[in-house]
Amino acid sequence: MTDSEPVLALRDAAFRHPGGAGVTGLRLSVAPGEALAVIGPNGAGKSTLLRGILGLVPLAGGTMRVGGADHAADGMIGFLPQTSELDPDFPISLEQVVMQGRYRRLGLLRWPGRRDREVVRRALDTVGLADRARRRFGELSGGQRQRGMLARALASEPRLLLLDEPFNGLDQPNRDALLDTIRSLKAGGVAIIVSTHDLELAREVCDTVLLLNGGQIGCGPVDDVLTLENVQECFEGVEVEIDEHTVVVPGHEGH
Repeated sequence: MTDSEPVLALRDAAFRHPGGAGVTGLRLSVAPGEALAVIGPNGAGKSTLLRGILGLVPLAGGTMRVGGADHAADGMIGFLPQTSELDPDFPISLEQVVMQGRYRRLGLLRWPGRRDREVVRRALDTVGLADRARRRFGELSGGQRQRGMLARALASEPRLLLLDEPFNGLDQPNRDALLDTIRSLKAGGVAIIVSTHDLELAREVCDTVLLLNGGQIGCGPVDDVLTLENVQECFEGVEVEIDEHTVVVPGHEGH
C-alpha cells in the first residue's frame, strides 16, 4: 500500500454473527496516523465491528480492504481486547507478556532474536513501562497491566491498532498515559480505531468519529458528527445534553 492509501476501507460493509446479530451499512476509511472513535450504547455492535475487522466475525455484505488487500497480512493489525485473558497469578514477567506479540512474526521454529528484543523494549518504552520490564505481570496495577497488554499489541508492529474500551476502569494517571501513547502512535503513522463510551475521548485525541447503533448513524470529523441530533439518534431513549465544548449523556455507563 502507498502512504496515501487508507489502512482500512469499508464500503457498505456488514458484519454478522452466525446467530444473526451484527452491524450494517458501514462506510468509512482510516488513514495512516488517523484515530477513529467508535461510539455507541451497549449492544450497538462496537465489539462486533472490531472483531469483524480482525476476521473473527464474518463479512456479510459490502467490501473491506485492509492495507489495500482483502485480508490483513500477519502482524498488520494489533488488538487490545476489553479484558485480558492472562491469569495475574501466572509467573510471567511483563517483558515475556509483551514478547508474545512477536510470536506471529517469529513462527513456530525461531527463537526471539536481537531485533525482537529491541521491538519489545520500544513497545514498553512507548507505554511508559520500560522500567518495569522484569516485574511479574500480576504484580502490576490494573492500569499498568492494561498498558502492558497494549505494548503486547504494539510488539507486532501493526499499521492498524484496534482498542476495545481501553479506558474502562483506568485512574487518571493511567488514562493520561494511554492518551499520550495514542498521540505518539498517531505521530508515528499508526492508524487507530478506539471503541469507547468516553465521548470526550473523541475530542481529546481522535480525528474522526463513527456513531454506531446496529448501523452507521454518522461518520466523519469530530465536530461535524458529534452534534446533538446525531448523538440523540445514536443513544435513543437516553437524555442527551450538548454545548460547544462537551457532550454529556446522563446516566449512561462510563460517561
